Amino acid sequence: MEGGLAAIDLPEIGSPMFLVLGAGVNLRSRLESVDGETFSVAAPLETNDLAVLEPGREFEVFWVPPRTRIVLPVRLVVVSGSAPLRWTLVPTGGARTDNRREYVRGGAGAVVRLEAEVSGQPAEGVLLDISEGGLRCWIDEVTSLAQGDHVEATVWLGTAEAKLSGVVHTVREAPDGDPGQHLILTFDTPEEVAQTIRQYILAWEIGERRRNKRT
Repeated sequence: MEGGLAAIDLPEIGSPMFLVLGAGVNLRSRLESVDGETFSVAAPLETNDLAVLEPGREFEVFWVPPRTRIVLPVRLVVVSGSAPLRWTLVPTGGARTDNRREYVRGGAGAVVRLEAEVSGQPAEGVLLDISEGGLRCWIDEVTSLAQGDHVEATVWLGTAEAKLSGVVHTVREAPDGDPGQHLILTFDTPEEVAQTIRQYILAWEIGERRRNKRT
């Protein structure tokens, strides 16, 4: 690739980056290091059991400067074998500016009510993050939900309640010895609900920046 990584204006180390792995699921990560023609990002926990971890997989990453986003096609070349898990990536093309609406993820802590029957009762979980295309939540008990199940999810997003009709994308055991499971749901949202989600994520990111400055 002409110019290589030196020609790409990557964000600062520690900045959020998003991994575009398909099916409307963009996973939040962060830039960990830059080394010659490669760079490394934190490996999202949700992908521990997926084939995307195999070197050679190609996908896109993006980051979000003010009022735009930068998209970069990459290939996974190394997966670290010890914690903290990192992916080493090499660009396969040039970076491009893309102003399309993108599914930036954020937010955490809200109660998620799942209107699928779990042990005869609706289940409640805790939001880990959300985007216009999906959400990730933690349920502290093992559920009977499986990939492909249809779920009605209700989540309070700061100033409004969002009702989302989704499909279970992934069910996996909660990491770090925590009880229960993590669920990833994907969904299509009407513009009114999408706007509520965007406003919620923006407010959450502003709050995160303020907390980081204090620390």
